[in-house]
Amino acid sequence: MTEREIAEGYAEFLESEGYRPQIDSDCDVVFKCEGRTYYISPDERDPSYFRLVFPNFWSIDGEDERIKVALAASRINARVKVVKVYLTRDDTTAAVEVFCDTPDAYKAIFSRSLGALQAAEHQFRSVMEDLE
Repeated sequence: MTEREIAEGYAEFLESEGYRPQIDSDCDVVFKCEGRTYYISPDERDPSYFRLVFPNFWSIDGEDERIKVALAASRINARVKVVKVYLTRDDTTAAVEVFCDTPDAYKAIFSRSLGALQAAEHQFRSVMEDLE
């Protein structure tokens, strides 16, 4: 399958779940949930690899904050299953990245994966408040 075909499959699934996805120029499937933007990134070389991303949820304003964000990200990575929080230039991104038995197996874990990203963001914000 091509990246575009995989993306179309993700989009169909998201539509069936009540979302309004769009496929961007990189073939990422972008959708909103509770006012926040997420995307699923297809990989035609590994169609059983599922990557759900919550990009740019915390901007980094300066080097002092970068240190705090890195510490908070490390704490969340240790606490929240399957979520990776990482720094990208002046922003913070979280992702769930898993290998599925079959290309469609992501459907069974989608809600839990989205919930893990939302929990990670909530806990991240709490850790950042504690670091103030």
